Amino acid sequence: MFNYFNPIALADEVQQDAGLFGNPMTMILIYGVIIVGLYFILIRPSSKKKKAEQEMKSSIVIGDDITTIGGIVGRVVAIKEETDEFVIETGADKTKMKLKRWAISTIDTEKPAAEKAANEKKGFFARFAKKDAPADDKKAE
Repeated sequence: MFNYFNPIALADEVQQDAGLFGNPMTMILIYGVIIVGLYFILIRPSSKKKKAEQEMKSSIVIGDDITTIGGIVGRVVAIKEETDEFVIETGADKTKMKLKRWAISTIDTEKPAAEKAANEKKGFFARFAKKDAPADDKKAE
């Protein structure tokens, strides 16, 4: 019979019920698994996204069509590496604007197929991706 007023009996009962989770190494292992899981869910994807964005911004060349974070669309006409600035032409009257590299959101110019294929093969899941089907000339008619 269990006695609520006997602390020694209470401690023995709790120790018997602890089972697997009473071991401190098990708790350390569980916390370690949680921390590693949070790293792969939260930290790693954001760092990969930031790295890809930095790569994209560093690969801009003259003639690329870009969109800024403010929604301005234009074509790069000059790059000043020392000040990290771009000059773009936008609009029908070819208005020129000077922008910082961090203000670029996307590159709208299509890259050549060979460069695109090389970039696609970098990812882990690229080997599982479907191959592009050959174009069917009968559909165009």
